[in-house]
Amino acid sequence: MSWFYLVLAGLFEMTGVTMINSLHRNRNWQSLFLLLGGFGASFLFLALAMKELPMGTAYAVWTGIGAAGGAILGMVFYGEPKDAKRIFFIGIVLSAAIGLKLIS
Repeated sequence: MSWFYLVLAGLFEMTGVTMINSLHRNRNWQSLFLLLGGFGASFLFLALAMKELPMGTAYAVWTGIGAAGGAILGMVFYGEPKDAKRIFFIGIVLSAAIGLKLIS
């Protein structure tokens, strides 16, 4: 169950990061609410995951999901560059997170 919580934490972090960009562009209450809710839920699920997972592993996977997911969402929704090198290195980040799961 801890890995499920960790993936949820990463997905909510992606929401929070995306809402930072949205709030910067629009300055509306909905973006602020989703930003606070996304990061709040992210920390909650990270804390639940860390009850069973080592801190270093949980933090590395959480950060990896958030960073890679934020970059992907930026490419899809905000027109950020989609060049092959960028996608390759996002894949490395995700591979590292999967590798940590496999050895834990």
